[in-house]
Amino acid sequence: MDKFAQNIGPIGVFDSGFGGLSILREIRKTLPRYDYLFLGDNARAPYGNRSFDIVYQFTLQAVKYLFNQGCHLVILACNTASAKALRTIQQNDLPHIDSQRRVLGVIRPTVEALGNITRNGNIGLFGTPGTVMSRSYDIEIEHLFPQFHVYSHPCPMWVPLVENREADGDGADYFVKKDIDALTGQCGEIDTVILGCTHYPLLLSKIRRYMPQGISIVEQGPIVADSLQDYLRRHPEIDAKCSKGATCRYLTTDEPDKFSSLASVFVHEVVQARKVSL
Repeated sequence: MDKFAQNIGPIGVFDSGFGGLSILREIRKTLPRYDYLFLGDNARAPYGNRSFDIVYQFTLQAVKYLFNQGCHLVILACNTASAKALRTIQQNDLPHIDSQRRVLGVIRPTVEALGNITRNGNIGLFGTPGTVMSRSYDIEIEHLFPQFHVYSHPCPMWVPLVENREADGDGADYFVKKDIDALTGQCGEIDTVILGCTHYPLLLSKIRRYMPQGISIVEQGPIVADSLQDYLRRHPEIDAKCSKGATCRYLTTDEPDKFSSLASVFVHEVVQARKVSL
């Protein structure tokens, strides 16, 4: 028996902070029978401005931790981790750790959905500076839809607004409108905008208020949830290793009371987290 648990276990969901909870909420709506274990590396968040190597190292530590908790499948519910660490972990690390385990991200399913949403192929992207700088969306879109054009804009203030519980304040209006104007000013033909950070759905009411009419807003949560449902249907050998007790546990590398208080804003239920070290 190797160092990882061999029996069935929960689906692991990882994020550098809180945003991935918006993904988890949608996954649980779509797949309520499964057990989930959420891990937030809040003590070292945000990842958005960190180097590729540091994000990779931190994400690999989190993946290994979740594997050790019995997870056979881990979702990187974080655009920065998906952009800067997923491919390396899939290609270089999993074959040595355990080739039967899987790590999935949020970028590819989001891009795959664009073909059914955009009318003219002009795609806007809001993301953290790290996600935008990685060009991961540009590369994935170029691969799947080479005829599309991508216009990106980093939004460094949106995550702090959400985590400081100011998403409903006047300051949020200022920054949301400013960033929307900056993105749409790049191209008057943008018809679809990706919210490329899992915090951004908490600003959705303001985004809708200032987004020009006729532009489709792409939220990742429902897309990732549907993609995971399809993945488990196509991979019964992975599905069989996912326990189904309809439970959800929360882990954080920061203070659990602080995490639990803000996490409840994302998942719309009472959260009781436990502190762990990676």
